Amino acid sequence: MMSLKLGDWELARDISEWIEIVAIAVISLGVILAFLRWAAATRVGDGGVAVFKDQMARSLLIGLDLLIAADVIRTVTLEPTLENVAALGLLVLVRTFLAWTLVLETENRWPWQRDQPAEP
Repeated sequence: MMSLKLGDWELARDISEWIEIVAIAVISLGVILAFLRWAAATRVGDGGVAVFKDQMARSLLIGLDLLIAADVIRTVTLEPTLENVAALGLLVLVRTFLAWTLVLETENRWPWQRDQPAEP
């Protein structure tokens, strides 16, 4: 069995923090990009709200996935208590619920439903 030294735990903490920073950047840049795409679509008269919602949903989902990855690293390597594992499980449930509602909002279907073919 491989044993980890204190420095390895510090590396795990650093990686977790960097992933969180990347997640914040993804969400922040996604918001900015959504506003820019909304403004461009509004100028052309091409359904700006749908473009905004789609961009926001994508950014949030990617950002939430990264935040969960950071929490998994932190929980498994640094703080593997029952309380932290339960909090991680709750976070994953919240993320799953958010993903489902974002798909419903942007695509008008549940994630487990197939895409409806476009009507001619």
